[in-house]
Order: sequence, then structure tokens, then C-alpha cells
Amino acid sequence: MVLLSNEEFLTQLTLLSQSARSESSFTITIKRYDGHDRPKPREGNPPLPKPAEYQCLIRARSRSKKLATVVRHDEVGKFMESYSKVLKSSMDGLKKIKKVKNKAKAVQG
Repeated sequence: MVLLSNEEFLTQLTLLSQSARSESSFTITIKRYDGHDRPKPREGNPPLPKPAEYQCLIRARSRSKKLATVVRHDEVGKFMESYSKVLKSSMDGLKKIKKVKNKAKAVQG
């Protein structure tokens, strides 16, 4: 997995979404990140220190490419604005799914 800066992540995400239109799909995950990249120590060993502030780990994955970035607490608002612009520009080809009502629900209501 490649850990990128925030701006580089957004540009690579744009390229990833454009390539995924013709080939496949991609997934994005967001989770809280405390800065530790190792598992919790076993019993008897000193615990890992608590971070002063948590960060946000964002990952994007397609079939052949993995991207990741860490966003600091004070930069989340600015990053999410840019992130939403990238997602809105890449979601213009979605198909609308037709919903089928159940006959039982139609009779009751």
C-alpha cells in the first residue's frame, strides 16, 4: 500500500475513478487512526501511549492498485471538501435501480 500526501492522494483517486469506469470498481474506507502501526502489546508489557489527537486514515483500493493517506485533525474539513468534489465528478454514470414493491405491502397500505 502506498502512503501518499493528501493532494497526491486526491489526484491518484481521480485517476483511479476514471480507470474504474471502464474496467472495474473501487472501494474507499475511512477510519480513525491513532498513529500506531503495530499491534497491541501482550499482557505484562507496557501499553502503547494514547495520542494527543487522532487522525483519519483513508484508503482506496481497486483490483490492481492500493492508495492511502493520513489526514490530520485540523485538515479534515479542507480535505473533505476536495474529496467530495472528486467523488461527485466520478459518480455521474451511476445507474438508477428500479424498486419493486411487494404485493402484500401494496394491499396493506
